[in-house]
Amino acid sequence: MSLQNKISEWLSNYLEYNDLDSFIIGVSGGIDSAVTSTLCAMTGKRTIVVTMPIHQNPEETDRGVKHIDWLKENYSNVEQYNIELTDTFEKLKKDTPSLFHNDLSLANTKARIRMSTLYLIAGGSKGIVVGTGNKVEDFGVGFYTKYGDGGVDISPIADLMKSEVYKLGEDMGVIDDILNARPTDGLWGDGRTDEDQLGVTYDELEWAMNYGGIPYQEMEERKKYVLETYRKHRDTNMHKMKSIPVYKRKN
Repeated sequence: MSLQNKISEWLSNYLEYNDLDSFIIGVSGGIDSAVTSTLCAMTGKRTIVVTMPIHQNPEETDRGVKHIDWLKENYSNVEQYNIELTDTFEKLKKDTPSLFHNDLSLANTKARIRMSTLYLIAGGSKGIVVGTGNKVEDFGVGFYTKYGDGGVDISPIADLMKSEVYKLGEDMGVIDDILNARPTDGLWGDGRTDEDQLGVTYDELEWAMNYGGIPYQEMEERKKYVLETYRKHRDTNMHKMKSIPVYKRKN
C-alpha cells in the first residue's frame, strides 16, 4: 500500500472510530495544506476546505483556490468556503490596546483567528480540524503559531520531512503552481518566505535534524551556521513542543 493510501486510511479510521463526519482544513496555497487536504479528500469522507484571507497576498489565495478547484474536479466529497477575515482582524486590532501590538503578536493573531474559524466550522459539522504541519516545523524548529496553526485535532503529515511532503504531493498529482511555490506562512503581507524568516532552507534544516558523525570543528562554515540556526530556533520554540506545565500538589 502506498504512503498516501496508508495515511488516508488512518484518517478515515480515526473519523469512524470517534463517530465523526468531516475533516476541516485551512488551505493556504502551500504544499502542506495541499497535501493534507488531498489526503483527507481521498478518504471519501466529507472534506471541508477553507480559505481565510487576512490582508493576503492575492497570489497565495489564488494558488489555494486553484488547488481547491483541482480537488473538486477529482473528489466529489470536497466542499469549499472562502471566509474573508480581514475585517475581523482589524476590529480586534482596533479594540485592543495598541501598546500590546507588535509585528509578531499581530501576525500570530491572524493564525489564531483562523484557528477559531476552523473550530467553529468543525463544531457545526461534527468534524475535526486537520493539522498541516510537517516534521521540520512541528518537531524540529517549532515554526508555527501556538494555538494558531498549531491548534489542531489530528496531524497526518507531522512525521514527514518537508522533502517527503513534496514527494507525496508529486505522487498524488498536486498542481504545479503549488509544487513550485516558495514556502511561506502568509502572515506578514510583505512576501517574505519561510526561508527569509528561518535564515536557512528546509533541506538544510532536515540535514541539521539528522546531524551526527561530523565533528563540529571539521564542518564547513555554512553547515556550522545551519546547525547553529537550527538549534537557536529549536531552543526558542521548545515551549511549543512540550506539554503545558502543570503545578503538582504535594500530599
